[in-house]
Amino acid sequence: MIAPNIPSAPRARGLRGRAFVLGLALVLGLTGCGGAAEAPLPIVHGLEKTLIRVGAQATAYPVALYIALAQGFFREEGLTVEPISITGADALPQIESGLLDISQANYVSTFRAVSRGKQVKLIADMFQAAPGTFALMVPKNSPIRTVADLKGRTILVNSLRNIATLAVTTQLRAAGLSEADVTFREMPSPEMGEAIHAGQADAGLIIEPFIAANRGALGFRTLADAMTGRTADLPVAGWMATGDWVLRHPKTMAAFQRAISKAQQLAASDRKTIETTLPMYTMIDAKTASEITLGSYPSRLDPARLQNLADLMLEYKYLRRPVDVLSMIVRSTGPATPSSMSSASPGVRPPAGSARAQSMAGCVKWFAG
Repeated sequence: MIAPNIPSAPRARGLRGRAFVLGLALVLGLTGCGGAAEAPLPIVHGLEKTLIRVGAQATAYPVALYIALAQGFFREEGLTVEPISITGADALPQIESGLLDISQANYVSTFRAVSRGKQVKLIADMFQAAPGTFALMVPKNSPIRTVADLKGRTILVNSLRNIATLAVTTQLRAAGLSEADVTFREMPSPEMGEAIHAGQADAGLIIEPFIAANRGALGFRTLADAMTGRTADLPVAGWMATGDWVLRHPKTMAAFQRAISKAQQLAASDRKTIETTLPMYTMIDAKTASEITLGSYPSRLDPARLQNLADLMLEYKYLRRPVDVLSMIVRSTGPATPSSMSSASPGVRPPAGSARAQSMAGCVKWFAG
């Protein structure tokens, strides 16, 4: 059962606000690419676009984007990247309208959009859940001791009919309940703890860094880890573009893929890099960054893992029809070489042969709403 939204503070929106540029150094307060600290961009021939706008939320999920900026991975590929602060609801409309070239994508939302006929392609992976990253939490003195005790209760989630409700519903089914046995209400993650503490709801599906924050400040306890059982290692988010954009910008896309893959590998192997990067674009401070539980950062899209999620969504009636995930995935041809600077090779599947790998480079400007 889904109830009306609880009133909440307005969400930050917009494409303009503060800006920063990452080149050889991180410089706050600049409004354009350039400046004394940055080297000139290399000249890249055959580039469809030298500047792309990339939508991202201020969470730990897209940290590889900012690692790639700080490490110069986009610059090495010839790309200029403007990260644009978005909410989850902004992503698809903005890539469809052309305001964004590429955007962070919640896989559950994306698969639902594709099942409704949207032409969306997945171009890179971003974040995979791990134990402790999605917690069904209650106040420390709550009489709710097990998931079965949630019958007739109100549960806060950050979005309805999305990964949060799907994860909770799998836990409910394991406890002998169904989605109809509880009431889901939508609320932004930062506001959940206080709302539950004030008695507006009984439990919440909470993500990091708010798991650590609510446990420390309010004494909340974890009723269940929502990423276990059917949802263990669930793929959470990736990078998407429209099918039309991919067909028209194969070289730009391939360069983005190479840079983000390098950053994903660095994030996966070096937690300290994540900890130093998170405070640059989120409200997560250095201390919290060192304490939160992180998921994993895959460097390539795994069709089997993503198809398992789509099949789970179909089983739980989140999809109207089956989704063939393989048809959504766009492949890169791998590292650029001197010869690939002047010749292209196939990289999109399907349709075969529509993507090309080319070298590009980048500087960065971020506008947060």
